[in-house]
Amino acid sequence: MTDKKAVLVIGAGDATGGAIARRFAREGYIACVTRRTADKLQPLVDSIQAEGGQAFGFASDARKEEDMTALVATIESEIAPIEVAVFNIGANVRFGILDTTERVYRKVWEMAALAGFLTGREAARVMLPRGHGSIFFTGATASLRGSAGFSAFAGAKHALRALAQSMARELGPRGIHVAHLVIDGAIDTEFIARNFPERYARKADEGILSPDSIAEAYWQLHRQPRNAWTFEQDLRPWMETW
Repeated sequence: MTDKKAVLVIGAGDATGGAIARRFAREGYIACVTRRTADKLQPLVDSIQAEGGQAFGFASDARKEEDMTALVATIESEIAPIEVAVFNIGANVRFGILDTTERVYRKVWEMAALAGFLTGREAARVMLPRGHGSIFFTGATASLRGSAGFSAFAGAKHALRALAQSMARELGPRGIHVAHLVIDGAIDTEFIARNFPERYARKADEGILSPDSIAEAYWQLHRQPRNAWTFEQDLRPWMETW
């Protein structure tokens, strides 16, 4: 246990989350990845193991306190100390304000803000006694500004960014690196290819974000010395307007 380290990725989908898990696994970290249903994680776990890494998949609902408490306790007691925790749940929806129901607004907040709080708090609880670790939150353009049709998403992502800021101020002096990453632009995923073919066509000119390139940014953030920590980093393709 003493020489092992785990990376916990909450929301390890087929693109960004999975790429982050694979990147850390290549450095010897045990990848602990979660989604709400475990069967969707098996291809990721298999791919990490095929590359010589170690990985474990967990079915977990990050919106539920009991799930997050049990998840962190299990990893800490049965796998390895959590050195890095990455919160990567998206929750992007688009509705006009008059069509945004209370249920939609609440659910998006639960997924992108409440779940981030539970992830960050539980990670901090186990990292603080050791005096080191990294907690990273995946943000979006909506973390910085609200656009028409994105009231629920922007509200939740603003809340997540504020959480990250407060945690960085509280935990940084105690050895925990907290960072917020703004992912600004289309990502190379099946969803973009299927629903936004004109944007996906920019891939040939490196005009959309590569999940592997995003994952490299997370790894480099974790490697930063504490005398020059980054709190916020934005990533976008060279041709993205902003």
